[in-house]
Amino acid sequence: MASDIANVQDIHTIITQFYEKLLNDAAMRPFFEAIVQQNHLEHHIDIITHFWHDILFDTHLYHENVMQKHLQQNALHPFEKVHFERWTSYFTTTIDALFEGEQATKMKQRALSIATVMQLKMHH
Repeated sequence: MASDIANVQDIHTIITQFYEKLLNDAAMRPFFEAIVQQNHLEHHIDIITHFWHDILFDTHLYHENVMQKHLQQNALHPFEKVHFERWTSYFTTTIDALFEGEQATKMKQRALSIATVMQLKMHH
């Protein structure tokens, strides 16, 4: 039986493996091309790790507007329904491969909720 997500290192592991999947997907990589080209991937992963740590453990490490960031990205490279489907699929399978338990379930549920809200705000 796998353990549950317990700390920031666990979240960092999830996000790192999740981004490996995204970057290996030709349909998803363009959203991250600038981050990769500018050598900011590890910094980006740290920011996303903080975002998820806040959600799971009620901390206050993330200080940006996640929706605004995605709306800006959408203006440059429009998101389509298939992008949200792949994002949630990769996210869920990454968590499932590594962890199980209350926090893992919460992370998957919140990811689906966030993706749904983003799609609505982007008129998908």
